[in-house]
Parts: sequence; C-alpha cells; structure tokens
Amino acid sequence: MSEPISGAAEGVRVSKLITERGLASRREADAWIEAGWVKVDGKMAVLGQRAAADCRIEIDPRARNEQARRVTVLLHKPMGFVSGQAEDGYKPAATLVIPANRWKDDPTRLAFHPGQLRGLAPAGRLDIDSTGLLVLTQDGRIAKTLIGDETKVEKEYLVRVQYTKPGRLPDADLERLRHGLELDGRPLRPARVSWQNEDQLRFVLREGRKRQIRRMCELVGLKVVGLKRVRIGSVSLGQLPPGQWRYLGENERFI
Repeated sequence: MSEPISGAAEGVRVSKLITERGLASRREADAWIEAGWVKVDGKMAVLGQRAAADCRIEIDPRARNEQARRVTVLLHKPMGFVSGQAEDGYKPAATLVIPANRWKDDPTRLAFHPGQLRGLAPAGRLDIDSTGLLVLTQDGRIAKTLIGDETKVEKEYLVRVQYTKPGRLPDADLERLRHGLELDGRPLRPARVSWQNEDQLRFVLREGRKRQIRRMCELVGLKVVGLKRVRIGSVSLGQLPPGQWRYLGENERFI
C-alpha cells in the first residue's frame, strides 16, 4: 500500500512520517523498518533514515498482519519480580516472557515472535512480594479495561494472614474489611472478604490501590504473610505454574 502526502519539507524521519500518516505508532514504525517491511520511493528503508515529507511510503502486508495480532500474556508472577520497570535491582516480570518459560499446556496455538515483546506492558500491578496472575498486553483496549479508577473488573486474591492481637479477628473487623475502611483519606469500594480456612482470607476487589490489601489488613490488626492473585475478571490463574506464561485465548474475555 502507498500513502503519498504533499509537502515541500525534506529531512523528516521515515518513522515519524509513518506515525503522522496514521499507519502505526513510532515504536511499530521502527520495528517495521528494522524488519524490512517499509519502502520509501521504491527503496528499502533503514532505521534513522530521513526523507521528503511527500515521499511515497509502502508497507509490506506482513506488517499489517503483525499489527492485527497484538497479544496478551498471562504470567504467574513469582516473588522477587516487579510488575513494571526495573527498580532497586529487581527485574521486571516481563523478562520472564521467553519461549523457555512458556507453559507446555498453553491451549492457544499462537507462535512466539520477538515482535510480541514490543510494547508489552503490565495491565495493573502486583507487588514484588506478591505472586499470581499478572496480565501483560500490547492491546491498549485491554489495559484500559483492567486498570484505572473506573474499572469494573473483579480481582480475586488468596491472602494468608496472622492476627497480631490476642484471640481471633472479631466479626466486626471482618465486616470492616468488606466495607467501611478508607486509605489516604478516601473510602474504599465495598469488597467481598471471607475466610477460606483458619489462616487464609479470600478478597474480591474492584479497585487496586497501591498495596491495598496489605494496608487494609494492617488497619484491623492482620499481618499479611502471603498474597496470591488467582483471578482477574473471567480469567483464572488455573494450573499455570509460577514463573511461566501463556497467551490469552481468542475466546477468553476479562468481562
């Protein structure tokens, strides 16, 4: 395909021209050029190349196919990995998304491609000392669905706790965990909280403030000794082993 535009200015980066013409993001444009999928005035483009603003740009159909296959990855994050950018010497969880760590029982038939790692970002966070389901996606629509103050997607956690006061947690404090607490001067949305066994609670939340569950527990005298996210919306962690990942299937939806 070609998308000529008029203009006398010269010396514009080809990747910038591709972005300005609405063909791809800047990151995608660079990836396409690197893959040999872009021609400028009939000649193969190279990274960093500049061209006239009215040049003829041709995009290989394979680039379009790649663009249409934006992937979403489900990772069982182990402890010791941060959700987003590297910090304090800890690696991002996304570094685990390599072929060697792909779950052997992944039900999808998608083939791994290094281009799937470009723009793969966490849709929500999971603390460094927490484990469980972490979603990484190239699809901004999914990210928007899962994060932000307006999200309606449930997130389910299994939380192992120790009561720091004599006896057991009073029923009134369990009720406070469900509704009535506030963090940073803002009331929390109602939550579903119930005992799974004598030292483990099940939390179902529709929001995700920073270290929310740990801070909620502290307010009623509970110390969190283990936290695992087991479900986001309609998608469960299931049997996915720690440190391994799989693709979100075509028929799977979070809501």
